[in-house]
Amino acid sequence: MASTQEKATHCCIPKTNDDIKNNNKAPPPPPPPSSTKVLQNWSVALVSGSNPSEDTISKRASMATLIRPVEPISDPPATNTTTSKGISIMPRAQTSHPLDPLSAAEISVAVATVRAAGKTPEVRDSMRFIEVALVEPEKHVVALADAYFFPPFQPSLLPRTKGGPVIPSKLPPRQARLVVYNKRSNETSIWIVELSEVHAATRGGHHRGKVISSKVVPDVQPPMDAMEYAECEAVVKDFPPFREAMKKRGIEDMDLVMVDPWCVGYHSDADAPTRRLAKPLIFCRTESDCPIENGYARPVEGIHVLVDMQNMVVIEFEDRKLVPLPPADPLRNYTAGETRGGVDRSDVKPLQIIQPEGPSFRWNFRIGFTPREGLVIYSVAYVDGSRGRRPIAHRLSFVEMVVPYGDPNEPHYRKNAFDAGEDGLGKNAHSLKKGCDCLGYIKYFDAHFTNFTGGVETIENCVCLHEEDHGVLWKHQDWRTGLAEVRRSRRLTVSFICTVANYEYGFFWHFYQDGKIEAEVKLTGILSLGALQPGETRKYGTTIAPGLYAPVHQHFFVARMDMAVDCKPGEAFNQVVEVNLKVEEPGKNNVHNNAFYAEEELLKSELQAMRDCDPLSARHWIVRNTRNVNRTGQLTGFKLVPGSNCLPLAGSEAKFLRRATFLKHNLWVTPYSREEMHPGGEFPNQNPRVGEGLATWVKQNRSLEEADIVLWYVFGVTHVPRLEDWPVMPVERIGFMLMPHGFFNCSPAVDVPPSATDLELKDTDIATKPIQNGIIAKL
Repeated sequence: MASTQEKATHCCIPKTNDDIKNNNKAPPPPPPPSSTKVLQNWSVALVSGSNPSEDTISKRASMATLIRPVEPISDPPATNTTTSKGISIMPRAQTSHPLDPLSAAEISVAVATVRAAGKTPEVRDSMRFIEVALVEPEKHVVALADAYFFPPFQPSLLPRTKGGPVIPSKLPPRQARLVVYNKRSNETSIWIVELSEVHAATRGGHHRGKVISSKVVPDVQPPMDAMEYAECEAVVKDFPPFREAMKKRGIEDMDLVMVDPWCVGYHSDADAPTRRLAKPLIFCRTESDCPIENGYARPVEGIHVLVDMQNMVVIEFEDRKLVPLPPADPLRNYTAGETRGGVDRSDVKPLQIIQPEGPSFRWNFRIGFTPREGLVIYSVAYVDGSRGRRPIAHRLSFVEMVVPYGDPNEPHYRKNAFDAGEDGLGKNAHSLKKGCDCLGYIKYFDAHFTNFTGGVETIENCVCLHEEDHGVLWKHQDWRTGLAEVRRSRRLTVSFICTVANYEYGFFWHFYQDGKIEAEVKLTGILSLGALQPGETRKYGTTIAPGLYAPVHQHFFVARMDMAVDCKPGEAFNQVVEVNLKVEEPGKNNVHNNAFYAEEELLKSELQAMRDCDPLSARHWIVRNTRNVNRTGQLTGFKLVPGSNCLPLAGSEAKFLRRATFLKHNLWVTPYSREEMHPGGEFPNQNPRVGEGLATWVKQNRSLEEADIVLWYVFGVTHVPRLEDWPVMPVERIGFMLMPHGFFNCSPAVDVPPSATDLELKDTDIATKPIQNGIIAKL
């Protein structure tokens, strides 16, 4: 991932990167455009960036290879500098922080290294590159980098040793992990490639990394790729029996037809990963010269298609039932004004958000991005005045999502998408530069990926970092004097948005001034519809237009949170406590029958920590540090507060639950293990194994009483479609909170100053405002 120069649009008013570093100064003029890419520090506390040419606009196309040239970077001098505290600091001996996402050049080198390692030309030609991602280093390497190699230098992250710390001259080399599919042999392999500074800095010299390891993973299918989807669509549309079936439905122009390939999942041995399979859903537009028409408004039902994605051929086809195409719905389109056949409202006035002096926040973290998860937040800490940087979490991300549908009819019962594990949330992200997905003073980051054939694609402005006003932070008015204190809340927001076929998902992490962290998912996009026979209705969905219905379904998300509450790297001093509100039994302790209290239970092991939400008892969970206390002697902690939630409504024997056993509980807790990253296993596509991932790991029943804790929070929403969700669904929000619980000695937001307008009003109001009659009467 790389940052870009911020750009102003008609409704977005971003500034330059240096403004974020110097947020108390007037913003300087933007630097001149430059085509040079510079690798930089990725800490949000010190955000810096490069300034690519305004003319360099990279569009992500599934068939295009987009690689920007990367200029050579000279090595920094190898002399030490000394801070004001006398600590020896290496002046940027590395240009890339260990947690920086792979650059375009690094991805290219990793691909070239693996391809060159192929034993024969046939093997090399058949390699398809599913994913190239950073091998995240051990936590002590990250601590070493933050302590001595990258600003803000934080030597306190490392434990003190006799004679002072031993500082190496450089960090270990960065590594890339590649998931490679062999189209010839139908094998999936995992490669580890070591990179060097030379690899990261130049495209004109040494192109080879070093293969550290490679292994074939048996009996799996890796995620599908956009290139495969495009090729599958072309194959189906060129298949003569398919064209004949569409002709029966009155469609001869194949440019009207949309073929959305869906992974087959696993329902029987016929879906075994010995073949790479897809079962497409078919839709049809009404106007071939209108590319912005909502084609999802005309689903084509009754046609069964099975595609061999390895050889890209149709292997099963049957026109099972002639269901008439739904009539063209006049309300189907969602574009502006006349393009949808309507008129836009005229009463929306401009709303401008400006920050003339730049942003201001006390949060410290690094931003990463992976093809599978998308946005990753590393090394989250709150800057707590004289106590300095206080860690909260090592890594936060959304690691999986599952969308099961509730209609038992064809083809809907097979719609059980694992959007991260089968497609990749990051690879389906899109640029936020074309509209105002973010408003105000914005910092953007680019993302780099490999495409199916090994080229590098860049999504410009893929991640957005900005501050938002969030209403009232706190307020109190003294009824005796009539004087009030009120503060506005603002939150620091990091986000990205991805499109998976018909649905859009926005993933947000909000960081508040009172120490809270909010995880939020925004669901929007277009409903996945079915067609009805004339006069037919179905109880498994909502009729939204003549001949159209939207099946009921659920959306589940899994947040993986590698916690580090008040823990320095290497410390494992966290535990998890469950809190339930209990009603006191009637008796001498509850003579008025009004008593209730919070009861805590330590979750001592993994099997005990398989928990569900319970709003009736206000259930929540606290991650505590077992060694740190606040001013009252209580252990410092952060609590996980559920939002609205649900569990799967499908029966326990539903086929998709074989691969999604992790959905059976809202909370799982495990001790940190570097290999345990994906709750349903790394390869859920066509996975025949039952309960892979979390459900298997917790059977070890490892101790959690004092450990390096990882929380896996599963949250979902049940969607019964409304007519108001058509033609495009207004955003629905779902998420949860991480809130300080005894982490601070008092409210960390008490020192937020009044706004300038509040101070001006107080100067005038105190002298002129009479005390209200009601207050005088009380006095």
